[in-house]
Order: sequence, then structure tokens, then C-alpha cells
Amino acid sequence: MEMGDVTILKKKPIYPVSPELRKYLRFYQRDARLPVAYHDLLNFYESFPVTDKNGRDTLWESPLYPPHELERLHTGLKKVYAMLKANGNLRIVEHKYIDRIDYCKFGNSNPFRIKIVNRLNDIYDYFYVKKADSSRIYGLELEEIFSPNQVNYIVDGETLIEEHIAGIPGDEFARTRMSDPDYNPIRIAKEFVKFNERCKITLLGDMRSYNFVMQITPDFDDFQFRLRAIDFDQQFYEGNLKVYMPQFFKENRAYVQLAMEYLTDKTVIQYQQEEQSSIMYQSKAERYRLRDLRDVCIKDKISTTENIHQLRESLAIHYSDDHYHKCETMTEIIELNIKNVIRMVIA
Repeated sequence: MEMGDVTILKKKPIYPVSPELRKYLRFYQRDARLPVAYHDLLNFYESFPVTDKNGRDTLWESPLYPPHELERLHTGLKKVYAMLKANGNLRIVEHKYIDRIDYCKFGNSNPFRIKIVNRLNDIYDYFYVKKADSSRIYGLELEEIFSPNQVNYIVDGETLIEEHIAGIPGDEFARTRMSDPDYNPIRIAKEFVKFNERCKITLLGDMRSYNFVMQITPDFDDFQFRLRAIDFDQQFYEGNLKVYMPQFFKENRAYVQLAMEYLTDKTVIQYQQEEQSSIMYQSKAERYRLRDLRDVCIKDKISTTENIHQLRESLAIHYSDDHYHKCETMTEIIELNIKNVIRMVIA
């Protein structure tokens, strides 16, 4: 596996949700009328930084709202949580309260993180309120279709509500857990190779270690590992192919070094082929949903002509396939990626 030091030079613009995409979301039950919108949460008059248990800045802030506004927001956010988790059944929030609202200025979506607590047992959960961005929504849909993970979100106007994805942040795992003697390094390296392959095929960019989490599941004789993306802002926007390959970010160097130390070229290829096979079967199982998403996405302007042309030229070389030169949209590029995956699997 190669290492690199790729950087993203410009902040991606927010792309509004098109009428066609809203129809798609409505059909697949991803839309709802929300009692609280993203812009409502911006009405705070002051904020203070949130630090972790070691006193380090987390890049999150805790906003302060007028008392009458805070009560309205808390009531509405509890309803939002019920809509996200139980199709609006308010019985699930009967004994819950909003413990805190945090705000992050870092990144494209400037999210609000909501902590909701069950007063009967102090069990808590999180969810997020973000600006609705077409790129992110397409990324969430492709994650649902192609990955082994389910995603849960709803959209209303310019507001996107996302479920919290549990796991250890990738950078924290690499710093504090990767060398745990109880963990099999080959399993961790294998998961990174498969994750790298999936991101490249589905064009999910900017998977630096703080944009994914590691989920660890104890098995009867070992631990199982799964990397999950938690940030979909850079879904098929950039023109640089390496942006879609996590191995080229310096923040992921520990994972790449692990793969180089414990995997051979032969096993890397084997794990890439396993991920390709999984994507092929998923594309067949979800062909109708994938077709509907493709028909919407191909009409949407979600990147620049310059980026599309740069990426198609790189992929034409990467896959030795001149058909990429004819692609005029990111959607056509992903479509050709999937066709190449199918071709490689059945070859």
C-alpha cells in the first residue's frame, strides 16, 4: 500500500437540495415536517468552548439561548428525536430530556450536536442538526446502498437531521488503541484496505481519521473491526483521485503502516476483491433504488466541470479504461466504477 500527503485546498460549497432529490427523499421516506429547523438553533446570543475530560479544546461550542427560546427548542428537539428514531412516536421521549446543545464552526456543515438523556436510567444518545447539502445526502444514500451499514436521517427544507454513528474516532483509535495486545493487527489492516477500496469506488472523499470511526465487536475467539464514515461532505466533488483514497492522507499514516507491516501484496488484492464482490452484490440487490438515485443525481450540479474532467482522466489511467473520457458527470463516473467492479469480479 502506498502512502502520501494529499490535501484539500478549497472548501466545498453547499449544494441546495433540488426538487427532484426532494421527490426521491419523499418516496424513500427520508423527508419530514420538523418542529425545529437548523436556522432556529442559530439564534443564540453567546457561546463558550467545550473541552474534553483532559481540558483540550474539542472545536465545539456550547451556545446560550434565552430561557423562553430554550424551552421551545428542547420541546421541538425531543419531537425531532422521536421522528428520527420511532416515526414520530412521542412515547419514546416521554422520560427523556435535552441535556445540551453543542455547535461546531469547523467543517462544511457547521453541525449542532444534541445530547438527549433518559431521566429514568441516565442512558444518553446524540443526534445532529445540519445544513441540508445535496452532496452529503447523496453520500448518505450511497452509504446505505453499498456499505454494510445502515444510515438514518431525515430532511426538511434546508435542515438535515442525522443519527449519531457510535464508535471510537479513527484518530483516537490509532493513537490509543491500535497497539492493544488483545487486538489482531491483521484484522485492523484488512478493514482499512476494504474501507479504502469502498471509498475509491463510491467516490467518498476526505476520509481523514477524524472523519471515520472504528467499531469494535467482541467475537467468541477474537475482536471484529469495522470502519464507518461519519462525514459525507466530500461526496464526489473533488477532481483529485487521491482524495477518494484514505491511504493518501497523512492523518491515516498509522493505518497504512499497519497494512504495510502485516499484509502482503497478495492479501491486499484479496481484500480489495472481497470489497468489490460486496459492492457488486449490493448494486444488484438495490438496483431499483440505485436506478432512482442515479436518475436524480445525473441531473444535479454537484461538482465543477474542471473537477469532473480531472477525475475522469485519472480513473481512465487507473482502470485502463478509455470509457471514462466520455463521462460528463460524477454520476456517470460512479456508474462506470460499478461496471468496472462487476467486470473485475466476474473476470
